[in-house]
Amino acid sequence: MLFSFAPMEGVTLYPYRRLHAEMFPGVDRYYAPFIAPDGSGKYKASNLRDILPENNRGYTLIPQILCNRPEPFLAVARELAAMGYREVNLNLGCPSATVVSKHKGAGLLADPAALDAFLEEIFSRSPLAVSVKTRMGLEGTEEFPALLEVFEKYPAAELIVHARARSGMYKSVPDLAGFAAALEKSHLPLCYNGNVFSPAGLKKVLAAAPGLERVMIGRGAAADPALFRRLRGGAALEAAELREFLERLLEAYQARGLSPNHCLARMKELWYYVIWLFPGASPKALNKARTLSDYRSAVDLLFASGAFSSEASFNG
Repeated sequence: MLFSFAPMEGVTLYPYRRLHAEMFPGVDRYYAPFIAPDGSGKYKASNLRDILPENNRGYTLIPQILCNRPEPFLAVARELAAMGYREVNLNLGCPSATVVSKHKGAGLLADPAALDAFLEEIFSRSPLAVSVKTRMGLEGTEEFPALLEVFEKYPAAELIVHARARSGMYKSVPDLAGFAAALEKSHLPLCYNGNVFSPAGLKKVLAAAPGLERVMIGRGAAADPALFRRLRGGAALEAAELREFLERLLEAYQARGLSPNHCLARMKELWYYVIWLFPGASPKALNKARTLSDYRSAVDLLFASGAFSSEASFNG
């Protein structure tokens, strides 16, 4: 099985990826949170820092672009090629209202003809292999067979399918039957994404799609950094190694030069997922923390509560 760690804005940045790869091996590929270029192909300096090869040694990284016009996409792809990357991922899955309203991310799925024209340009001119991460539709997963016909026209390095429509956000039940039908039909290498939070969750997906060889996980791995290890038959997460991971990650953000407030914000964002490993414990003190000292005290309380459970999993 080929395992990929999904891009998660504000969470899976390079300090996180480097530490995760060191402490919890088992991920075949990490995907960087998306780059969103403007009309001329320019993008944020923070995006550049996140994908610089010197910041991403020791693991395989695939950058991702959120874009709906060929020229900006190709401008970024050329920069990535010059850095030594061999593949870039196109984001057709982001369900954010602000993204969709601009006909980007999952918003592009509303117009298969426009999507087709866009894909024709980038696949014919990209200096890199292009993979695609998509939802199964905008309003419903019944849209996916028609969308798949469009994707099938192009030599995607991989088609990563989040098995929901955009309308389902992250709450609807993944359409395993629809994904399995696409897997059986498609000649493209399909990767499954959606609600794999535990070995039991992966087993359910494989029962529905027995030929599956590729899986991408985001939220479940953010909640349990040892999830990929568990999926490969390894040991469950221990409280001590989770604590070490969290403390070293905070130190990595500080070493990067982030302000205390930015460090606190990054750690709180991650704790939105990690808190699920402490069933029954109150996150009140953590949520109220305004300084790093407050944060550390709140973390001390959570670990001292005895609520940690390696068998708990994200369910948000």
